[in-house]
Amino acid sequence: MKKKIIFSVVALVLIAVFVIVSVAEPASDTNVGEADTQSHMDTLWMLIAAVLVFFMQAGFAMVESGFTRAKNASNIIMKNIMDFGIGSLLFFVAGFGLMYGDSVAGLFGGSGFGNPTLIDSPVSILFQTVFCATAATIVSGAMAERTKFVSYLIYSAGISLIIYPIAGHWVWGGGWLSQLTIGGASFVDFAGSTLVHSVGGWAALVGAKLLGPRIGKFKKDGTPNAIPGHNITLGALGVFILWFGWFGFNPGSQLAADHAIGHIAMTTNLSAAIGAVTVMALSWVRYGKPDVSMTLNGALAGLVAITAGCASVGMWGAIAIGFVAGIVVVFGVEFIERKLKIDDPVGAIAVHGMCGAVGTLLVGVFALDGGLIAGGGFGLLAVQAIGVAAYLVWTLATSFILFGGIKKTIGLRVTKEEEIMGLDLGEHGAESYSDFVLKM
Repeated sequence: MKKKIIFSVVALVLIAVFVIVSVAEPASDTNVGEADTQSHMDTLWMLIAAVLVFFMQAGFAMVESGFTRAKNASNIIMKNIMDFGIGSLLFFVAGFGLMYGDSVAGLFGGSGFGNPTLIDSPVSILFQTVFCATAATIVSGAMAERTKFVSYLIYSAGISLIIYPIAGHWVWGGGWLSQLTIGGASFVDFAGSTLVHSVGGWAALVGAKLLGPRIGKFKKDGTPNAIPGHNITLGALGVFILWFGWFGFNPGSQLAADHAIGHIAMTTNLSAAIGAVTVMALSWVRYGKPDVSMTLNGALAGLVAITAGCASVGMWGAIAIGFVAGIVVVFGVEFIERKLKIDDPVGAIAVHGMCGAVGTLLVGVFALDGGLIAGGGFGLLAVQAIGVAAYLVWTLATSFILFGGIKKTIGLRVTKEEEIMGLDLGEHGAESYSDFVLKM
């Protein structure tokens, strides 16, 4: 009797569960199912791309620590991880709203603060967050080995909260630059040669200038001394990580898992490859031997330059853009160091600022639709120049206010004693290589 009662109860429970599930399950629809599948694929691709771009933070950390001295490696790591930590929080709270909220006079967004999911999906917010962190972390290398950690944290908060999001609204958030047309052509910065990389590069220019050079970088007559990085192998690993991550950075900006991402990946790779080859050959001619660190920067120069036009130019156009970027980065590094007397330990200003601007301009020359070579006239080139100039002025002005304010209040630079000792001990109280005897 008990067994029958138990069996009946179990059967009733199973029937009830079946009925509930059947009622809750939506009716099947072939078209809806196909749309859902594509939507799921797009979301998955954007998430994968966001993860790849996030991994670029490790690439920046390795490049910057490898290209600088061992006594400052922990400080470099701390700055890179805080760029992402602080940037993630502030971009969620207000940055995304400033960038993608309802436009206020085409200048900045004015909605979605504190809850950006009202504007877009979580995966889109994450994808844009990793881009924001990339712009912020570019500055770290240019100001390496002599910046107060607390001062850097304030800068990182400033660019993540104000400088980058407002600049981003102009073109990606529906602001004034996205609406500007000349001869039917609109501004093109597909994945951020200017918005991400030049903004970071120009901020690095201002920060490094106001900060001043490292002790011993320049002789009394103004000629520069070489201060070799402690681990070129680590720097090379960082470049390979960045190159790898760029296959999320550029193809991910398509925001969909479609056939275009293959073309974008190819143009990205070709530009990086020719950038590295060009710098290898040029440094061989200029310096007598092929320079390793400069060649690594050549690959990055090609990647930065193609980021604006990776979806707009053909394969040969990408090669041309990477070739020009390779030339620009070599002479750019020399100009910044020898003429401007600015100490940039990793070449961030030339790689990101100069090559980002040049790559954006060259879209107006090589774009398959509207480019100068394709017979589109000067309209696209003109609007590209206006965009590059606007971001240059915006970033120089806001960065000067930010860094100048920090310098006047709590100060930008560590003491002479801390700089000589190294920021690992001076700022963090621990060595990066505690089991090794270091040559300072």
